[in-house]
Amino acid sequence: MSNPADFNGAKLLLFIGAALVVLRRDDKPGIPWPNALDLPGGARDPGETPEMCVLREVSEEIGLSISPGLLRWKQRLRRDWIFAAHLPAGTERQIVFGDEGQGWCLMPPQAYATHPEAIPHFASMVCRYLKEKA
Repeated sequence: MSNPADFNGAKLLLFIGAALVVLRRDDKPGIPWPNALDLPGGARDPGETPEMCVLREVSEEIGLSISPGLLRWKQRLRRDWIFAAHLPAGTERQIVFGDEGQGWCLMPPQAYATHPEAIPHFASMVCRYLKEKA
């Protein structure tokens, strides 16, 4: 594997209760996966670890401050890191949507994993996580 400090960004499989937090990407020309269903997370800032990156991005995108201790799963996906965290049902009432994307929703993880508008490599990571967790 390449150097774990060498990465582009990080994403979070964020479960609230049994549902997955899903974001609708902006529909702008020139961005990767326009209008697709995405997971919270994004690009690395200089000097960030994967954990720092994903926690900052989640805070910026949906306004939740998540403790690093809640990150319970970590996988490398090409030049990105994918994490999973579980929060109790009702936490969605604390979400404050940021200024990137068109909106957010809670979705059963299997629905995301099979949705035609889900980003395929993230959908496969949801399947992988669910299989490993079972």
